[in-house]
Amino acid sequence: MRTKNLLVLKKTAVALAVIWTVLIAIMCLLRFDKLPSIGVSEEDKYVHFTFHFVFTMLWGFYSWQKENSIVVNKIVTIVFISLCYGFVIEVLQETCTTTRHADLFDVIANATGAISAFALFVLIKISKNKLDKRQ
Repeated sequence: MRTKNLLVLKKTAVALAVIWTVLIAIMCLLRFDKLPSIGVSEEDKYVHFTFHFVFTMLWGFYSWQKENSIVVNKIVTIVFISLCYGFVIEVLQETCTTTRHADLFDVIANATGAISAFALFVLIKISKNKLDKRQ
């Protein structure tokens, strides 16, 4: 029964990660000029941070479930993929859309989100190791 639950968890984790990855592309490449503003300066930078924080968390969680542990090298790879994905989307915004433009500060927000998620995984791994040593 435990194996079946783990399989369901892995499938759910990868499905959420894929859906989130596609959602990022849709939200970054389509025109949404009629959406209400929340009145925060540079609000889209918070959105970029959140996109890549959640991207890294979801793919990292999938990796964690697949490997049955947090493998730091795999999380680093996921951060790198997140950064590349964000960069490609910025290039596509500049070259393939008329309403969106590439922005260096979006890339910085993407990187900050992905690296923050990485830091959270490292903290979780350290905490888990300390708990395991106590037991």
